[in-house]
Amino acid sequence: MVSERVRDLLADQPVWDGHNDLAWEAREQVGYDWDRLDISGSTKGRTHTDIPRLRAGGVGAQFWSVYVPTTLPGAEAVVATMEQIDAVHRMVSRNTDQLQLATSAADVEEAWAHGRIASLLGAEGGHSIDGSLGVLRMFCALGVSYMTLTHNDSTSWADSATDLPGGHGGLSGFGREVVREMNKLGMLVDLSHVAVGTMHAALDVSEAPVIFSHSSARAVCDVPRNVPDDVLARLADNGGVCMVTFVPHFVTPEVAEWKAGAEEAAAAEGIRAGDYPRFSAFLARWREQHPAPPTRLDDVVAHVEHVREVAGIEHVGLGGDYDGADGFAPELADVSGYPALLEALAGRGWSDEDLGQLTSRNMLRVMRNAEAVATRMH
Repeated sequence: MVSERVRDLLADQPVWDGHNDLAWEAREQVGYDWDRLDISGSTKGRTHTDIPRLRAGGVGAQFWSVYVPTTLPGAEAVVATMEQIDAVHRMVSRNTDQLQLATSAADVEEAWAHGRIASLLGAEGGHSIDGSLGVLRMFCALGVSYMTLTHNDSTSWADSATDLPGGHGGLSGFGREVVREMNKLGMLVDLSHVAVGTMHAALDVSEAPVIFSHSSARAVCDVPRNVPDDVLARLADNGGVCMVTFVPHFVTPEVAEWKAGAEEAAAAEGIRAGDYPRFSAFLARWREQHPAPPTRLDDVVAHVEHVREVAGIEHVGLGGDYDGADGFAPELADVSGYPALLEALAGRGWSDEDLGQLTSRNMLRVMRNAEAVATRMH
């Protein structure tokens, strides 16, 4: 049951979530046929996400991930990412009474004024541009508001958290050029998935606030995908935001250990953990014989509070990664679950001001500041 306090808070400051993989699910399940995956009604049992559940969860702005696997070579990754972008545009155009495309803070607020969910795009992985600043610029022109510098594998210009370092200190010269170009375009630099060296290198270069679209705290759950305290501490000077994810093996140490065992078993069959499609299929089979330990709502609370403690309340947000993982805490089983997290934080003494910064005010500030940097650089 959602309290009147949380209901009122979400009406004023709805959740702005950093990462949702519904577009990839649409590709996998129905080949982007939105007639067969109609999110205007319930898709429960098929996806974590539909419009009724977004409404129930108090979501007012969503970064839709336009993700493709790193196993797609070069130009194929560019084409597949374009198809993802097209899928999100078509999803929004089918549901204009509920969704509104947004590429700026002002667009988000305009969507809210019309009672719609602001729909933004984020490209997950620098491999999607195939080493081309021209492709990066065209993605931006098509509405992509952030790019994650890597996914599970390193690129030739940026090191991933889950791959071997490339010998260029996190970012190569071209990698630094990518960050500068994103600053000029007003695109947010997303540091989820990248190595710690890449995090620091990007923070050294970026004149605009950075984000972690779906990462949690390494001090709470020690996995490479999470953010160490020395990086969290730098967000205060940069102005960026760590959007805490709900993914079980990033928030619950016991689940992280379980997944490490699965990765070891997969490697014995010649399947790399970084090969997302093959490893995901393996993990589904593995889970049947080796059930994962449970993830708890309190585990997510611990990460949100740790990021607030180390980075400051101005630098924490939410990035569930729905439709990109399984086994979420029962209270956070799908996109309708955000109020349960807010209730838990309110019960731990969070003020309405703090909760509003967490849900969306921090991201509104980040977008505005990135836009101001782009204007100044031009």
